[in-house]
Amino acid sequence: MTSRSFSLAALTVLELSPPEMVEIAARAGYQQVGLRLIPATPEEHHFPLVTDAALRRQTQKRLNDTGISVLDVEILRLKPDTRIADDFARVLEVGAELGASQVLVAGNDDDENRLTDNFAALCDLAADYALNPHLEFMPWTGVRDLEQARRIVAAVGRPNAALLVDAFHFDRSGSRFADLAEIPADWMHYVQLCDVVGPRPDDMDEIIRQARQERFFPGDGDIDLNGLLDRLPADVPLSLEIPTQALRERGVSALERARMALEKSQRLLDSLSD
Repeated sequence: MTSRSFSLAALTVLELSPPEMVEIAARAGYQQVGLRLIPATPEEHHFPLVTDAALRRQTQKRLNDTGISVLDVEILRLKPDTRIADDFARVLEVGAELGASQVLVAGNDDDENRLTDNFAALCDLAADYALNPHLEFMPWTGVRDLEQARRIVAAVGRPNAALLVDAFHFDRSGSRFADLAEIPADWMHYVQLCDVVGPRPDDMDEIIRQARQERFFPGDGDIDLNGLLDRLPADVPLSLEIPTQALRERGVSALERARMALEKSQRLLDSLSD
């Protein structure tokens, strides 16, 4: 059995409040959770941890009671009009208070020079809270693939600047295993794991829909996850970000989905060590 640390990502059980999510993670056998402090979309139901002190206290108590720790907080979007300190200082403060060490960052700006400057400023601010911002590439954003993310993180040159590999986005962006050879291991403090079925769609809206609603548990899809994991640091935590809306609509509970994600992931890793 693998001894790697697993984290339950918010998107996998997005209907749960943070205290409920911590409880489910503990019951399912995870060691960590990722908390969504900023909603990913305007339509998303959101639990306002940053502004709700009572909710933070409840979440912290559940963390203390269960022994679950917070791996990462999300999702910080770098936009053309982003003001780093004004937009993110309080979010980083709350993340640090909850014990997080990593921050998920999206680059929603097509001006790469401006995005790079903003990411550098975010890294400087996050350093005050001992947090590592991870720039995540997604094919519909201003950071479209692994090669572009590598270029930006290298240009930033901050000791806490990091890069997030998500198996879904690696596949759907057309990134290559050869590109991973260019990524220093100390740029990756965690990795997001999932699977997906079928070839890359031509329609970006369909890719976005799959990303947010229709991922598959590791080993149930078509990504070469063995090849991917072989080329990633062997000891970093795996964040299981696996939204499965169809299962949820069929009445499969958050606990059942979290357990299925973990069991499939453990089975995959065990097969690599055989």
